[in-house]
Amino acid sequence: MKKNHILFLGIALTGFILDQISKIIIVINLDPHQIVQVIPGFFNLVFVRNKGMAFGVFSHINSTLFHYLLLSVIVIAIAALLFFLFTVKKNQVWMGLGLSLILGGAMGNLVDRIRLGYVIDFLDFGLKGYHWPAFNMADSIVTVGTFCVLIEVIKRKN
Repeated sequence: MKKNHILFLGIALTGFILDQISKIIIVINLDPHQIVQVIPGFFNLVFVRNKGMAFGVFSHINSTLFHYLLLSVIVIAIAALLFFLFTVKKNQVWMGLGLSLILGGAMGNLVDRIRLGYVIDFLDFGLKGYHWPAFNMADSIVTVGTFCVLIEVIKRKN
Protein backbone atom coordinates (compact mmCIF):
# COMPACT_ATOMS: atom_id res chain seq x y z
CA MET A 1 0.00 0.00 0.00
CA LYS A 2 1.34 3.41 -0.98
CA LYS A 3 1.75 6.32 1.44
CA ASN A 4 -0.98 8.34 -0.25
CA HIS A 5 -3.41 5.41 0.09
CA ILE A 6 -2.72 5.25 3.83
CA LEU A 7 -3.25 9.02 4.04
CA PHE A 8 -6.54 8.80 2.11
CA LEU A 9 -7.81 5.93 4.29
CA GLY A 10 -6.80 7.96 7.37
CA ILE A 11 -8.86 10.90 6.11
CA ALA A 12 -11.84 8.60 5.53
CA LEU A 13 -11.47 7.10 9.00
CA THR A 14 -11.20 10.57 10.57
CA GLY A 15 -14.41 11.68 8.82
CA PHE A 16 -16.16 8.50 9.95
CA ILE A 17 -15.06 8.97 13.58
CA LEU A 18 -16.07 12.66 13.65
CA ASP A 19 -19.48 11.73 12.25
CA GLN A 20 -20.05 8.99 14.82
CA ILE A 21 -18.88 11.17 17.74
CA SER A 22 -21.18 14.01 16.67
CA LYS A 23 -24.15 11.61 16.53
CA ILE A 24 -23.34 10.15 19.96
CA ILE A 25 -23.28 13.66 21.41
CA ILE A 26 -26.72 14.39 19.92
CA VAL A 27 -28.25 11.11 21.16
CA ILE A 28 -26.91 11.69 24.68
CA ASN A 29 -28.06 15.30 24.89
CA LEU A 30 -31.32 15.51 22.90
CA ASP A 31 -34.61 13.65 22.85
CA PRO A 32 -36.01 12.69 19.43
CA HIS A 33 -37.43 15.80 17.68
CA GLN A 34 -36.18 18.11 20.43
CA ILE A 35 -35.04 21.44 18.99
CA VAL A 36 -32.22 23.51 20.47
CA GLN A 37 -31.86 26.98 18.97
CA VAL A 38 -28.21 27.81 18.38
CA ILE A 39 -28.64 30.87 16.17
CA PRO A 40 -32.32 31.91 16.35
CA GLY A 41 -33.99 31.99 12.96
CA PHE A 42 -31.01 30.37 11.24
CA PHE A 43 -29.47 27.29 12.92
CA ASN A 44 -30.87 24.65 15.29
CA LEU A 45 -29.82 21.29 16.59
CA VAL A 46 -32.56 18.68 16.34
CA PHE A 47 -32.54 14.89 16.76
CA VAL A 48 -34.20 13.36 13.67
CA ARG A 49 -34.37 9.66 12.81
CA ASN A 50 -34.03 9.57 9.02
CA LYS A 51 -35.06 6.27 7.40
CA GLY A 52 -34.69 7.77 3.93
CA MET A 53 -31.73 9.01 1.96
CA ALA A 54 -29.69 12.20 2.29
CA PHE A 55 -31.66 15.20 3.55
CA GLY A 56 -34.71 13.00 4.26
CA VAL A 57 -35.48 12.07 0.65
CA PHE A 58 -37.80 9.01 0.62
CA SER A 59 -38.03 9.02 4.44
CA HIS A 60 -41.79 8.43 4.19
CA ILE A 61 -41.20 4.94 2.74
CA ASN A 62 -41.52 2.40 5.55
CA SER A 63 -40.48 -0.82 3.83
CA THR A 64 -37.99 -3.54 4.77
CA LEU A 65 -37.26 -4.04 1.07
CA PHE A 66 -36.40 -0.34 0.69
CA HIS A 67 -34.13 -0.54 3.77
CA TYR A 68 -32.16 -3.48 2.34
CA LEU A 69 -32.07 -1.94 -1.13
CA LEU A 70 -30.62 1.24 0.36
CA LEU A 71 -28.06 -0.77 2.34
CA SER A 72 -27.06 -2.64 -0.81
CA VAL A 73 -26.61 0.56 -2.80
CA ILE A 74 -24.46 2.06 -0.04
CA VAL A 75 -22.26 -1.05 0.18
CA ILE A 76 -21.78 -1.07 -3.61
CA ALA A 77 -20.97 2.66 -3.53
CA ILE A 78 -18.37 2.11 -0.78
CA ALA A 79 -16.78 -0.71 -2.78
CA ALA A 80 -16.62 1.55 -5.84
CA LEU A 81 -15.14 4.39 -3.77
CA LEU A 82 -12.43 2.07 -2.44
CA PHE A 83 -11.64 0.87 -5.95
CA PHE A 84 -11.35 4.41 -7.31
CA LEU A 85 -9.42 5.58 -4.25
CA PHE A 86 -6.74 2.96 -4.90
CA THR A 87 -6.45 4.02 -8.55
CA VAL A 88 -5.90 7.71 -7.76
CA LYS A 89 -2.58 8.96 -9.10
CA LYS A 90 -0.15 10.83 -6.87
CA ASN A 91 -0.82 14.17 -8.61
CA GLN A 92 -4.63 13.87 -8.17
CA VAL A 93 -4.70 15.27 -4.65
CA TRP A 94 -8.18 16.78 -4.87
CA MET A 95 -9.59 13.52 -6.24
CA GLY A 96 -8.02 11.48 -3.44
CA LEU A 97 -9.19 13.92 -0.79
CA GLY A 98 -12.70 14.03 -2.24
CA LEU A 99 -13.07 10.26 -2.54
CA SER A 100 -11.73 9.87 1.02
CA LEU A 101 -14.27 12.31 2.42
CA ILE A 102 -17.13 10.69 0.50
CA LEU A 103 -16.00 7.27 1.76
CA GLY A 104 -15.86 8.44 5.38
CA GLY A 105 -19.33 9.98 5.21
CA ALA A 106 -20.82 6.95 3.46
CA MET A 107 -19.38 4.64 6.11
CA GLY A 108 -20.80 6.83 8.89
CA ASN A 109 -24.31 6.66 7.53
CA LEU A 110 -23.97 2.95 6.69
CA VAL A 111 -23.07 2.13 10.29
CA ASP A 112 -26.17 4.02 11.48
CA ARG A 113 -28.41 2.14 9.06
CA ILE A 114 -27.01 -1.25 10.06
CA ARG A 115 -26.96 -0.54 13.80
CA LEU A 116 -30.16 1.51 14.17
CA GLY A 117 -32.20 1.06 10.98
CA TYR A 118 -32.05 4.81 10.35
CA VAL A 119 -29.56 7.68 10.13
CA ILE A 120 -29.28 10.29 12.87
CA ASP A 121 -29.67 13.81 11.45
CA PHE A 122 -29.27 16.88 13.63
CA LEU A 123 -28.08 19.96 11.72
CA ASP A 124 -31.08 22.15 10.93
CA PHE A 125 -30.80 25.38 8.91
CA GLY A 126 -33.46 27.85 7.81
CA LEU A 127 -33.68 31.50 6.80
CA LYS A 128 -36.66 33.80 6.30
CA GLY A 129 -39.23 31.06 5.75
CA TYR A 130 -36.91 28.79 3.76
CA HIS A 131 -35.90 25.60 5.48
CA TRP A 132 -33.27 23.00 4.55
CA PRO A 133 -34.01 19.41 5.66
CA ALA A 134 -31.99 18.24 8.67
CA PHE A 135 -28.71 16.54 7.88
CA ASN A 136 -25.61 15.29 9.69
CA MET A 137 -21.83 15.46 9.70
CA ALA A 138 -21.58 12.54 7.25
CA ASP A 139 -23.78 14.38 4.73
CA SER A 140 -21.58 17.46 5.14
CA ILE A 141 -18.41 15.42 4.65
CA VAL A 142 -19.85 13.80 1.50
CA THR A 143 -20.81 17.24 0.14
CA VAL A 144 -17.33 18.68 0.74
CA GLY A 145 -15.83 15.54 -0.84
CA THR A 146 -18.01 15.96 -3.89
CA PHE A 147 -16.76 19.53 -4.34
CA CYS A 148 -13.15 18.29 -4.05
CA VAL A 149 -13.78 15.73 -6.81
CA LEU A 150 -15.37 18.50 -8.89
CA ILE A 151 -12.28 20.68 -8.40
CA GLU A 152 -10.10 17.83 -9.69
CA VAL A 153 -12.35 17.31 -12.72
CA ILE A 154 -12.33 21.04 -13.55
CA LYS A 155 -8.56 21.20 -13.01
CA ARG A 156 -7.99 18.28 -15.38
CA LYS A 157 -10.18 19.85 -18.10
CA ASN A 158 -8.02 22.99 -17.98
